[in-house]
Amino acid sequence: MTPNDDRLKQRGITVFTLFTTSGTLICCALPILLVTLGLGSAVVAMTSAAPFLITLTQYKVWVFLFSGLMLLISGWVIHRPGRQCPSEAGLGAACSRADRWNRRIFVASVVIWTIGFFAAYLLLPLRKGLGL
Repeated sequence: MTPNDDRLKQRGITVFTLFTTSGTLICCALPILLVTLGLGSAVVAMTSAAPFLITLTQYKVWVFLFSGLMLLISGWVIHRPGRQCPSEAGLGAACSRADRWNRRIFVASVVIWTIGFFAAYLLLPLRKGLGL
């Protein structure tokens, strides 16, 4: 496998991870947040326009497990030991730039997943515990 193939594979995993973590936000966190804010009719309109969201919500445990697994794999691919960029000036600069973007996308994915997890599993119990 050439270094270029490895970079394409790494980029694909990172983008797929962003896609799966965004799915946790759309399926689970967004509807809960909208209902919490008193915008239940927006949730009804959203599920009417995209009925697959109801199915995704029914399997939210699996959605979160899969996206969390993708985050772990992506984190390992990005931060694994022994990774290095080519010593050639042009390739090295492109490699460094790609690595910076992959790390940014990874951090964004972790933030999205954390927000989704908080909204889907912790927000309502905390709200009930605080008596709100």
